Amino acid sequence: MTFDFVFRNARIAGNEDQAVDIGIRDGRFIAVEATLPEGSGPTENLSGRLVVPGFVETHIHLDKSCLLGRCNCEQGTLDEAIAEVAAAKKAFTDEDVYARARSTLEKSLKQGTTRMRTHVEVDPRVGLTSFRALKRLKDDYAWAIDLELCVFPQEGLLDDPGCEDVMIQALRFDVDIDFHLDFGLDPAHLDLVEVCRLTDQHGLGGRVAIGHVTKLSAVPPQALEASAKRLAAAGVAITVLPSTDLFLTARDHDHNVPRGVTPVHRLLAHGVNCSISTNNVLNPFTPFGDCSLIRMANLYANIAQVGASVDLAACLDMVSAASAKLLNHRDYGIAVGHPADLVVLDCESRAQAVCELAQPIFGLKRGRRTFDRPLPRLHHPA
Repeated sequence: MTFDFVFRNARIAGNEDQAVDIGIRDGRFIAVEATLPEGSGPTENLSGRLVVPGFVETHIHLDKSCLLGRCNCEQGTLDEAIAEVAAAKKAFTDEDVYARARSTLEKSLKQGTTRMRTHVEVDPRVGLTSFRALKRLKDDYAWAIDLELCVFPQEGLLDDPGCEDVMIQALRFDVDIDFHLDFGLDPAHLDLVEVCRLTDQHGLGGRVAIGHVTKLSAVPPQALEASAKRLAAAGVAITVLPSTDLFLTARDHDHNVPRGVTPVHRLLAHGVNCSISTNNVLNPFTPFGDCSLIRMANLYANIAQVGASVDLAACLDMVSAASAKLLNHRDYGIAVGHPADLVVLDCESRAQAVCELAQPIFGLKRGRRTFDRPLPRLHHPA
């Protein structure tokens, strides 16, 4: 058997205890074995480094990224962020949205992201401007990433006159809708209860996700377990957004400030599918970000005080395999027959990747090399 390319001595995330050879042909994985025959194709030795099938971004807002120069970010509150971005959206054009989104997307690609769901805002102020721009971006970068568009009404659906009509127009393009709910620290009322009920009623288990859900960070263990069991039974996934949730939460506290980030690694034990994601980049909702999902997993691990190796490994899964499951991408993974999506990290295990912020060295999309990031070198004196 011959291959277009063979990667030798690779450790596949989730089975990193042993090194294997990976054979690729016609953009797909053709063989994953302990040792492939010599002379079966061009070869690169990965020297036992960890290989993931690319990182998966489940929750990001490309259309309103890179807005810091246009918006104030003085109070750091959710209300300020919504108001500032709502005002900025009035000046959005197709080309403006495309240029900012492209910049953020290219940063993501260089950090090893190969699949992404981006929210795209539609409302009476911006209409379908952002949707048109991101649809073009999706087509232009199909060589490097699978980009999924998800309609999002930031100012509300029913309480923003005209928004419902624009949403109906957008739905004709077969895009998805995701939930942004239970943002705050008062768990007296949880919208996730109603989401679970409706998910059961309409048989949508496995197709519904809720982002933020910071209220679960403020409940005792027994209540967290009860919510976890309800979410698992309904098949509703949770996405935690560490950078945004940490930045915006508890702005009314002047000391002993709560973190406001839900400990999703504890939900995993009850069968809830969970992901860690970026959300916003360089705007009033989150004035930070280099689009590294490894950095986001590391930030979450710090906030949630994750130290056990199995939980650290789960943090990497929540930006890769678990995220792909949330998006229902059944062809994700380094397995025979799957698209040859692959990112090589400078480490040997998932836990090490999270702890050390392991650098992505290079990546492939459907067997084609998409980026290179050579490792830094020290120049010792002679």
